[in-house]
Amino acid sequence: MAHFAELDETSTVLRVLVVGNDITTIDGVEDEQRGIDFLDDLFPESGTWVQTSYHNNHRHNYAGIGSTYDLAADAFYGPQQYPSWSLDEDYRWQAPTPMPDDGNEYDWDEDTTSWIETEIE
Repeated sequence: MAHFAELDETSTVLRVLVVGNDITTIDGVEDEQRGIDFLDDLFPESGTWVQTSYHNNHRHNYAGIGSTYDLAADAFYGPQQYPSWSLDEDYRWQAPTPMPDDGNEYDWDEDTTSWIETEIE
């Protein structure tokens, strides 16, 4: 099965649909354009279709509703969780400081740009 993300005019993902291998594959080779053509025919008023990988095999991340597609980088990435976070080389949002790896639970505090240990009641 192949997954395709529909993009709006701002390259935001509106939906992700599955297209069968019988449509996207010819002579045992997957062809993205065949899936795009199929979806364009099925939904003529739709936006732009871009294939995404459920297993993150290409385009860095699986596209989800609200994700963004960066054409220049050929990458999908999710919404930014906090203003201080930045995209890493794999197009995943990272905090300015890594979360402690001590087995405790933490929440991000944007005001102090630090991890605060979660109080368990």
